[in-house]
Amino acid sequence: MKRIHRKLFRINDQIDSLSRELNLVNAELSNHRSIDEDAQRDAVIGNYIDREEAGRTAGDVRRFERTAFIIRVRRAKLIKTRDRLLARLPD
Repeated sequence: MKRIHRKLFRINDQIDSLSRELNLVNAELSNHRSIDEDAQRDAVIGNYIDREEAGRTAGDVRRFERTAFIIRVRRAKLIKTRDRLLARLPD
């Protein structure tokens, strides 16, 4: 097997792995968003403890959003690399 084929298989495996990871992160993000919505409502009518909790839950949401973004960027770069390598393959 040629080197380019091995590289393509490796890239496809990485893309697949990142896709699975992104699905997990998005599911976790959905849960954190739900928790954050509840915490934000509680903070409006609650005391300082509720407001502190709302700040923490908002931070969790931001962290998961950032993680999902990073995964999407890495995956897009790998897809671009894969497409470039596929274009180099002989017909």
